[in-house]
Amino acid sequence: MSTIIRLIVRDYGWIHRGMWLAGNLAFVVGSVLFLPRFEPWKVTGVWLFIIGAALMFVGALGQFLVNRFEHKHDRR
Repeated sequence: MSTIIRLIVRDYGWIHRGMWLAGNLAFVVGSVLFLPRFEPWKVTGVWLFIIGAALMFVGALGQFLVNRFEHKHDRR
């Protein structure tokens, strides 16, 4: 694993959890904007879904790397 990825995984793991949280919040707000009362905001709701999915993907990828890094060091 490259040095920069190792640094991010080891020292900044909290960022991944923050991305998951922000992604989930974007999903909730996007869902609310799909209610009939917010008809003009549906396009914004779609974009929040896309942003939420992207944040959750990056957060999950980061958490995967954290788990892999920790598992690798536990075996040593």
